Amino acid sequence: MSAETTAFTFPAAGKGAALEEDTILSPRFDANGLVTCVAVDAGTGEVLMLAHMNAEALALTMETGEAHYFSRSRGKLWKKGETSGHTQKVREMLIDCDQDAVVIKVEMGGTGAACHTGRRSCFYRSVPLGAAPSAATRLAFTGDTPRFDPAAVYGKGHDGHDH
Repeated sequence: MSAETTAFTFPAAGKGAALEEDTILSPRFDANGLVTCVAVDAGTGEVLMLAHMNAEALALTMETGEAHYFSRSRGKLWKKGETSGHTQKVREMLIDCDQDAVVIKVEMGGTGAACHTGRRSCFYRSVPLGAAPSAATRLAFTGDTPRFDPAAVYGKGHDGHDH
């Protein structure tokens, strides 16, 4: 991580049309200093995961072309795949209309699994529609089965999140 990147400060976000139509990158970080990031497969468009970026993670992702995130649970920066080897090479980065969320189109490294559970996508269960939720509401698995053993990669007792 270079000193220039860690010290970089993005311009303050404008408002209204200035924010929506300007060509200056000025992310609107939330009260915790984060923007939401959705990672999708660059080839298929499949949603792989949702994470968060602080200014440093956003700048490092832009600078290196490798996905970096900020772990809310651990309170620190992390590079995707630093433990697991399941890296994300960023092919394109898009920012939404009010600059508070980004989508990155990535090529997965390693086994191609983005989720700490060993699955390709973190979105491997579907929620039933058409009925009010209850204590008995059941999720259905999509068929995305694990590609690796999380305990072998992250160690026993580790939740594996943010890798």
